[in-house]
Amino acid sequence: MFELKAQMYFSAAHHLLNYDGACENQHGHNWLVEAYVNGNNLDKSNILVDYKVIKKALKEVLDYLDHKDINELPEFKGISPSSEILSKYIYTKMKEIIPQTSKISVWETSTSCASYYET
Repeated sequence: MFELKAQMYFSAAHHLLNYDGACENQHGHNWLVEAYVNGNNLDKSNILVDYKVIKKALKEVLDYLDHKDINELPEFKGISPSSEILSKYIYTKMKEIIPQTSKISVWETSTSCASYYET
C-alpha cells in the first residue's frame, strides 16, 4: 500500500456552539490541512496520484472556506464547525474529486489536530 500526503493552509473565522469557554467567541485560525491518498496501483510513471492533482483538488475545496466566517456558510448553519467537523467536510469533498482519499487531518494550532477517515 502506498500513501501520499499533501499539505495546504487556509485562514478562516469560526466559533463553537454549545461550548463553555473562549472558543464560543468568534476567532480565527490559519488551519493546516493534510490530505492523505492511499492505493496499491501505480501508473506507468510509477505514480499513485500526481501531487499536482492532489494539490489542485485540495485548493479547490479549501478556497471555499478560505477567509470566510465558517459559521455563515450554508453547510455549517446551526452546527458547531469544530476541527472534527471540518475534517469530515473536507474529506467528503476530496473523496468526490479523488476517490483514493483516505484521511484528512486539520490542524488548528501547531499542537492540536483532528482527523477524519472511514474504515
